[in-house]
Amino acid sequence: MATARQLENPKAGLYEKDFLAWVEDQAEALRTRQIGALDWDNLVEEIGSMGRSQRNELKNRLRVLLMHLMKWHWQPEKRTPSWSGTIVEQRSAIEDLLETSPSLRTTVLLPSFLGAWGQARKQASVETGLPVTNIPELCPWSLEDVLADWWPK
Repeated sequence: MATARQLENPKAGLYEKDFLAWVEDQAEALRTRQIGALDWDNLVEEIGSMGRSQRNELKNRLRVLLMHLMKWHWQPEKRTPSWSGTIVEQRSAIEDLLETSPSLRTTVLLPSFLGAWGQARKQASVETGLPVTNIPELCPWSLEDVLADWWPK
């Protein structure tokens, strides 16, 4: 039995049944300016989700970057090319994200950096076997250094 929303807009049910087909259908409706064919509720949800996804990606990449910088700093005897590769990769991906969405730099970057430190600290402790108390609660490095071609000693 169709819901009221599906009767109002028959394309709305496609969202639950076949997401890719729904996206293609909605893109075509936007391209051809078919306002009546748009699934407004789900479009609004998906656009909001895209913004959340970028914020989450930035925080996750910062967490991975910080964790590898911690391991690099607090376990210098165990440094590997894999660690340096991950550091370079995360910095590059963060740079790409900030280039694609400059507003992330002004509104999200610093809070994400501060939040990612605590998560990275716990994960680095687990991965290295070092007590979490060996890693400072607050990041001793500047955001600028972490994102630049800088390596902790």
